[in-house]
Amino acid sequence: MTGSRIDRVPFRADALAAWADLEERSQNWPVVYTLDSDRRVYVGESTQALSRMRQHLANPDRSHLSRVRIVVDETFNKSVCLDLESFLIRMFSGDGKLQVDNANAGLTGSDYYERDRYREKFEAIFADLRREGLFVQSIEQIENSALFKMSPYKALTVDQRTAVMQMIESLFADLRSGLSSTAVVKGQPGTGKTVVGIYLMKVLADIKNRVQIEEGSSDSILAGFFTEENAELLSDFRMGLVVPQQSLRKTVEKVFAKTSGLHRDMVLSPAKAVEAGATYDLLIVDEAHRLQQLSATMATMINQFKDINRRLFGDEKGGNQVDWIQRASKHQIFLLDPEQTVRPASDISPAVVRGLVETAQEQERYFELTTQMRVRADEDYVGYVRAVLAQRQDAPVGFAEYDLRMYDDLGDMRRAIQAREKEHKLARLVAGYAWPWLSKNDPGVFDIEIDGVKLHWNRTATDWINSKTSADEVGSIHTTQGYDLNYAGVIIGPDLRMDPASGRMSVDRDSYFDTKGKANNNMLGVAYSDDDLLGYIANIYAVLLTRGIRGTYVYVCDPTLREYLSKFIPLHGGRIDERPDLAFPETAALAIDLSSRGGVATNQPSS
Repeated sequence: MTGSRIDRVPFRADALAAWADLEERSQNWPVVYTLDSDRRVYVGESTQALSRMRQHLANPDRSHLSRVRIVVDETFNKSVCLDLESFLIRMFSGDGKLQVDNANAGLTGSDYYERDRYREKFEAIFADLRREGLFVQSIEQIENSALFKMSPYKALTVDQRTAVMQMIESLFADLRSGLSSTAVVKGQPGTGKTVVGIYLMKVLADIKNRVQIEEGSSDSILAGFFTEENAELLSDFRMGLVVPQQSLRKTVEKVFAKTSGLHRDMVLSPAKAVEAGATYDLLIVDEAHRLQQLSATMATMINQFKDINRRLFGDEKGGNQVDWIQRASKHQIFLLDPEQTVRPASDISPAVVRGLVETAQEQERYFELTTQMRVRADEDYVGYVRAVLAQRQDAPVGFAEYDLRMYDDLGDMRRAIQAREKEHKLARLVAGYAWPWLSKNDPGVFDIEIDGVKLHWNRTATDWINSKTSADEVGSIHTTQGYDLNYAGVIIGPDLRMDPASGRMSVDRDSYFDTKGKANNNMLGVAYSDDDLLGYIANIYAVLLTRGIRGTYVYVCDPTLREYLSKFIPLHGGRIDERPDLAFPETAALAIDLSSRGGVATNQPSS
């Protein structure tokens, strides 16, 4: 396959005309191009390059751009160009050096003849552009970044696309009729709930701002919504993305700050969304299962919670944060997974979640995401983990493309995670809240000591996974929920045990140090039994065990529980090898015996 060529031309009519005189493929041939300045970039594709450049020159939105780079290749066809355009948009968006000016009308994800071979060309084109300073990071670094994982420039899965199109269609119908609405998007970890929320915000912002989409973009699935009528409907439209968790919220703010049409101040805490005088046309709530109800465990924010309730409802006990969102907005979209609720006293109750689902179903605005985009496994790994923790799984299942293993020595697991960090980055140790956070007040003290290994909890609660010291620390549920890792080394602490006599899992309250996580809600008169707490702690470990894209390593403190889990997670022999497939041959053998379906090859991170 012959090579590609990048022609560099000043973004001026005379320079482009001179280029066209020398390049026969300037007309009637598919090419991909970039228009850039020192701070911004636009990526496009066209079969009529010169005509398209003249259109851009006449567009005032492009006046700030100064350079054109045109990728020419005699083997290119329309499918290749759409794919390369999509690839470069995602890379620019994830790199963050240049702000992408493209509208988000839906990127192509279609397969075509010899796509894998063309992808090799894409990498070479990327390398050329990086050498010219358009990119700061490598492809691997970009794909590991939160900016890339949460970018709205994605090729959606079928179920994501269905949800997005129906929600936008319904929203415009509601705006025309004046009706309010409640929608729910439900999905397990890794199905792309966060992506759907940010994607929706970007599309609506582009429609409102009358951003032009690429001419002739038949593959742009949302192109039909980019009309003058819809732009008028959104002229005074105010929207926000509510993120309950502070750590995740700070990360999303960075994504919005780097995305054209979106702004950092669109990302809200629940309290910010209902500050005095705040009203929104649309609030999208990410990780909505982590919205809170009134509880004494709130500590520093309890007075604020009561004040907001008094202002909104005339009673300090008058509502929860779901009620706040509904009071502050005419339209709401809740992105949630009930099985990721981890604090019974403070997280909204299962009954509230059921009520949201029922309301959305009645309004025909309930959507389920089922395609797993995080875990590279050929079976339902998330369902498998949840079934094992619920003691509903009868037989082990192998995952041919997924590195799942258990260790009986924490030092060995830590060295394996360190090896994966060197190879792939984003390999982290995480654990249940089974040890007190002593180092919060005394940085010189170790929090966790097992098998002679001494470890600190996360030194920061904000964007811990991407912090400079995270590779040497242990993250908790509160710093990892909503994030992706390449490899997760999960420490299942003594808070989760198995009774040798009954064969049932149980909790050890004395070994569970999240005081907010095990408290009763005395303010609402609700007490939680050990069985209730078991469900929430099992949820925590299910979340931790489903963070890894490439693999999950497990260490279990309780011997009886370790024996039980070793029936479902192959036990590593203790030898550390830089090649996981060689170091752990029994996993591959099990996968050959038990796997029966093809694998999921694509990776669109975020929950």
